[in-house]
This record gives sequence, C-alpha cells and structure tokens, in this order.
Amino acid sequence: MFNLDPSEPSFGKVHNLCHTPFWLDSDARPQPFASLELDGHASVDLLIIGGGFTGLWAAVEAALENPDQSIMLIEGDRIAGGATGRNGGFVAASLTHGFSNGLSRWASELSELERLGLENLNEIESRIHQFNIDCDWLRSGELDVAVEDYQLLELAEVHEQMTGCGSASELLGVRELRQRVDSPMYKGALFDPNVAMVDPARLAWGLSRVAVELGVVIHEHTKATDFVDQGTHVEVKTAGATIHAHRVLLATNAYPPLLTRLKHYLVPVYDYVIMTAPLTESERSSIGWSGREGIGDSGNQFHYYRMTQDGRILFGGYDANYHKGNGMGPEFDVDLTSFARLADHFAQIFPQLAEVKFTHGWGGAIDTCTRFSAFWGTAHGGKTAYVAGYTGLGVGASRFGALTCLDLLEGRDTERTRLDMVRTKPLPFPPEPLRSIGIGWTRRSLQKADREQGKRNLWLRTLDSMGLGFDS
Repeated sequence: MFNLDPSEPSFGKVHNLCHTPFWLDSDARPQPFASLELDGHASVDLLIIGGGFTGLWAAVEAALENPDQSIMLIEGDRIAGGATGRNGGFVAASLTHGFSNGLSRWASELSELERLGLENLNEIESRIHQFNIDCDWLRSGELDVAVEDYQLLELAEVHEQMTGCGSASELLGVRELRQRVDSPMYKGALFDPNVAMVDPARLAWGLSRVAVELGVVIHEHTKATDFVDQGTHVEVKTAGATIHAHRVLLATNAYPPLLTRLKHYLVPVYDYVIMTAPLTESERSSIGWSGREGIGDSGNQFHYYRMTQDGRILFGGYDANYHKGNGMGPEFDVDLTSFARLADHFAQIFPQLAEVKFTHGWGGAIDTCTRFSAFWGTAHGGKTAYVAGYTGLGVGASRFGALTCLDLLEGRDTERTRLDMVRTKPLPFPPEPLRSIGIGWTRRSLQKADREQGKRNLWLRTLDSMGLGFDS
C-alpha cells in the first residue's frame, strides 16, 4: 500500500520553480488590450464582466447570434489571468461535476443533462475548428483510476449507472489499464471517452481574438467596482469610468462578487499544480501513455494529471485549502508544502520517473458551492444574469453556463432554462466562524475516509443526507 499523505513532504524538488502558470509562461501570450479610459463613458447593449471562459464564450456566441448589437467585455486583470489560465485543461462533457454528482442531485433529468453536455463538448470542438484556434485540442478521454480495492467496486457501480443512463464508459482491468499507462499503484479504471484535453490559455486567447473579429470591444485592467439598476439600463462603475448597459452578464466566478447575495453561496478554495520538464524518450517509454488521456484517481482527496503536447506532465489536486473569511490574494498562490506533497505523490504513482525535474508550480482559487456545480440567477429586473460555482470543472461547462445566461437575459424559454439545475440554487454556506469550522471538519473527515477504505464518518454522512457531499 502506498502512502499518499506523507507527514513530512520533501521540499528538494520544488525550490526554484517558476510560479507563473505554465500555460501563461508563453511567448504566444498576446499584448494586453487597452483599459477603459479614466473619465470615460460608454453605452452598450451587452456588457460582460469577466474575461474567463464564461465571459469569452458569452461574447463570441452573443456576437454570432446578433451581429448588430454592441458588446463590451471588461476584465479586471488579463484575459485568462484567473482560473481560466491556471487549470489543468480538462474539458469534460459533464455539466454536473461528474456523473455521480449529477445522479445524486438531478436524477430525473440526468439523461437530458448528459445529452446537453455532450452536445456542448461537440460544439466547443466545432467552434475551435471553425475559427482555427490553435490550442492543442485532443479528444483523449479520461481515466478514473482505482488505487485501492474498494474503489474498484465504486467504479463498477458508476459504470453500471452510466450505462443505464445511456452514457458511454468502459471498465478496464489492471492489465489493460497498465498497458495504457503504467503505474504500480493502479488496480483498474473507468474510462470516460467524452473528455478532451486543451491548452486553456491558448483557447482563451483564441476566443478573445475571435470575439474582437466579430466586433466585441475588450478592455483589460478594467475592474468593475459597482453597478446600479437605473430602470432602463444598468450603470456600471469602474475606476473612473461609467458604462451604461442594457444587459449585463456577470462572470467573475471566484472573485468577490458585485452582487452581495452571491457571497453566501460561494467560497474560494485554493488548488495547486506542479509541472515537469519535458520527459525524455526513455522516460515516456517507461510509462506508456501514448493516448495522453486525462487521469484522475478515485480518492476523496484526489489527484488529476495529464500530458502536454511537448511531453510534460501536469500533476495537481489533493489539497483544497480554504482561508478564513473567504480569504483571497496572491499570497495564497504559492504553497511549498502543497507543491512538495504533490511531488512526493507523483514519485509514488510513477516511481520510474522519481528523478524527473519540475519546472513550474502554481496555485489559485476556484469558486466552489455546496452542490459542486454551476448555478444561475438574475438581478436588476432581469437586466443582469450571472453564473458561478463551477468548482474546478468549468472549462467545458462554462460555455453552457454562458449560453444559459444569454437565454435568461433575453427571457427565452429553452430546454436549458427549464432545467431544475438552472432553476434552483445550492444551499448557502454558514457564516463565519461556522464556515471555517465546518470546512475544517470536512477536510479532516475526508482524510480519515481515505485512510479507512472510504468509510464515511457521521459528519460526512450527515452532509451527504443534506446534499452537501464533498471531496477535494
């Protein structure tokens, strides 16, 4: 049995890492868009606040749908500067943070959600080809691997449930799995073909280029500080400028929301990633992995990892750190203990790569909610729509989130807006100090469950009964 939680991780491999996310540490990063001028005024049909995937997809799809409307996107930092540019690049068809989470919450409409999710994934691929976006798109699928015997039973149950719902998956035994990717930890896997890999920053930069070609005006380093319903329009304030917008799409995700009500539903949780140097030919041969599938393991505190086009391995997850009072800031983006723990876990999963060098290590906040998947709403008499709460699987779901927001802004009755998933909200988090206490208890309980063959204690079973099941 492998020790996945060393009490004293070794720090030797994680000193002198570049802490810029690997995807952003690139000569391909475009020059910044101009900020909105101080004392400037603008009037637009649609204002999008946030330059991540939700905002970018909203801009592109809205411009394609109605070329005559005026659209502006403002971003407080840089395009892809937040979660969009620092994630693992897994593009899942699932809209519900995985099949099991969807089954536990929306069983009656899960077949429809699975169909809509696959359509959305196919449409993302179609747009990438349509607009010639160079982003290392690879329809690789994902392996959910078991590293303990009890996890094999859980994967078999999920496979049966997915098959009954008409969703594609394949169970792999240990021999077949290790022919694909060779790790002595692996005991079997569930393969989901409806997952793609992507360079997320290059996808975001490509979408921004397409949006501008379609007539969208983009301003970076333009942070919205307030917005007020003025009856006929929403007045949005930035640092010294004012924008009058007939409709507003709010896509700020983990960042402190302009709408106070969202603070009760969201907490920022910090996730960390390390990246290897390109593997040598012999190193790649020692693990196989020619299909470059995405991989995640089945623990409550799980790892996710994938291989890049140039043969690097991105390895992240396990820790999910919350800072009291919804704490956010650049001081939390680097955590050497988390980086060292990940490096130790990597060497246990791939002992044949124990001497590999790491070049990058970074972290950042994801926007989590109590149901682990996106939720929607409107404000200002329907002139503002928002989506948030993706919980780390937003690369694919963000386009669906954006399209649903556009439906809500137009007052359209669609199969998206009729979903219970869209019409309901997650349970709010309790206020501090109960929030920090509850999250701390949950983390310790999850660690204990992983040590005890998945057995969930009374605290976790209580959360499960309330629809608040958690993992990392």
